Amino acid sequence: MMKLNLTLALVLALGSVTDSAQASSAQLRAADTQYAQDREICNDERNDGQRMKCLRAAKAENNRALAAARGGERDDRRNDARAVCRDCGKVTAVRSARQNGQANALGVVGGGAVGGLLGNQVGSGSGRTVATVAGAIGGAYAGKKIQERANARTVWTVDVQYDNGQRRSFRFNNQPGMQRGDRVRNAGNSIRRS
Repeated sequence: MMKLNLTLALVLALGSVTDSAQASSAQLRAADTQYAQDREICNDERNDGQRMKCLRAAKAENNRALAAARGGERDDRRNDARAVCRDCGKVTAVRSARQNGQANALGVVGGGAVGGLLGNQVGSGSGRTVATVAGAIGGAYAGKKIQERANARTVWTVDVQYDNGQRRSFRFNNQPGMQRGDRVRNAGNSIRRS
């Protein structure tokens, strides 16, 4: 009976070692895959300094993951953080675009008045009337466009891929201070660096 218990314990211990080795191998593959994805994100960075900073951070992250996998131990602190942090992710892109502002009646009326006055200077009789109307219409349109450009602003869009695979974009009216590869977490209806 004692021999049977010892044999059973030995078989269970060997099975545990095999499972641990398979888990470490899977962790190594996952770390390599994540590192390749991180390098692709970093290589898209236009600024050389930012690219190098991103690559250094990706390498450091990869070294931590490899050390945990090779040591045969799970990085419980990180796994717990990811399990708790369902709203954490990585910035995949930061784009800026110029957005036209709103025009109000002042631009339209002012442009129409100036256009009408200029049109009134052309021709005589019914031709002057047509020129005045056409000038007013053209001036109103030009006034609207000028006011839209004058009220234009820059808007930044930050794309995020969450740890659970979901993707989302956030818009900012001011420079968000984030770059591709940064770790972020949700903060209400926005995000912040983590």
